[in-house]
Amino acid sequence: TIRTTQLAADSRYAKIMEVMRESESKRPQLQRLGDQLGAIYTPVALAVAVLAWVISGESIRFLAVLVIATPCPLLLAIPIAIIGSISLCARRAIIVKSPVVLEQIAGCRTAIFDKTGTLTYGEPKLTEQLIAQGFEQKEVLTLVASLERYSKHPLAHAILAAAKEAGIVLPEATEMGEAPGQGLRGTVSGRQVQITSRTKLVAQKIAGADQLPPVAGGLECVVVIDRRYAAALRFRDAPRTDSRPFVSHLGPKHQFARVMLVSGDRESEGRYLAEQVGITEVHAEKSPEEKLVIVREETSKAKTLYVGDGINDAPAMMAATVGMAIGQNSDVTAEAAGVVIMDNSLTKVDEFMHISRRMRIIALQSAVGGMALSVIGMVFAATGHLSPVSGAITQEVIDILAVLNALRAAFPPKVIFDL
Repeated sequence: TIRTTQLAADSRYAKIMEVMRESESKRPQLQRLGDQLGAIYTPVALAVAVLAWVISGESIRFLAVLVIATPCPLLLAIPIAIIGSISLCARRAIIVKSPVVLEQIAGCRTAIFDKTGTLTYGEPKLTEQLIAQGFEQKEVLTLVASLERYSKHPLAHAILAAAKEAGIVLPEATEMGEAPGQGLRGTVSGRQVQITSRTKLVAQKIAGADQLPPVAGGLECVVVIDRRYAAALRFRDAPRTDSRPFVSHLGPKHQFARVMLVSGDRESEGRYLAEQVGITEVHAEKSPEEKLVIVREETSKAKTLYVGDGINDAPAMMAATVGMAIGQNSDVTAEAAGVVIMDNSLTKVDEFMHISRRMRIIALQSAVGGMALSVIGMVFAATGHLSPVSGAITQEVIDILAVLNALRAAFPPKVIFDL
């Protein structure tokens, strides 16, 4: 029997979506590169055309200057470079939802990472079973696995995998529930079982709590059987093999001044992972709302990159200058992110940074180079060396060169990452 105790509007999901909508309204705006160059180029072109007419007294020179001054490299080359880069990203399993992030990522100076599933594989494994006096390991694992069989918690898979490896046959669990602040509860083979945290166990004044082992690094859950402390189960979620190289190269290669870890996990687990991957600034045990506050504060100081994978990261992603989702774990996260990495790999994040940098270089080459050639053409037209017809032909050649150069953004270079 399933009983509903709250409205959908009061759910955690609904609250996260509300925070996301609030964050979206405060995202910074980026002035387009073409507008910046066009604001300079257009007055220059008009000034040259007018001066040529005034000085020479020949209106044909005014017309010739304007013909060759058509800003087609700005109108064509920059969008082609952007679209080509988006196409290249898609072929590299990187989905760019907002083209503006291609421009923004180069200016980011603070990198903020979620922990589980981002810097780790998101597949914790049961490493220790610390059993209290009066209980047996197999008995505890059987009862816990029977209850976790119906849970969506990340640790449930690790417990079930350990039970399967031990060849345990799981009995049915009944009267299951997960009341706020009490953990997962249920009845298995007539025994009352609760899976909770160390803090909640102490707060509930459970018998045998004095047998709790000292706090250690790693993930942990505490088992209570028939209102008595029964065991502490400890887990480890291994860092990705590319996490440390990726973090360590952000400063030298991509000019990031700060790298932060913001996680909802315990302080000990957050700091343990941070040491493994080379991060010194850690904010642990943070709710989605608290993550949002941190990201907003950092974004007010410098442009930020936020990389995460879960639904709890969605509000923070939208508040960051660039939000990036790793994997396909949540539709909400994918909706919030400006970039979605389809593969679970930080190497793809580095590829995106390189594609972005290359896009900016190619776009500038095409636009500024095209404009420079046009300016040279304007000088020839203003001095009477180019007629309007010759100017039109010259302008078409310039446009073709700019477009062909911009098309290079759609093709991968020989080196697309530097990890």
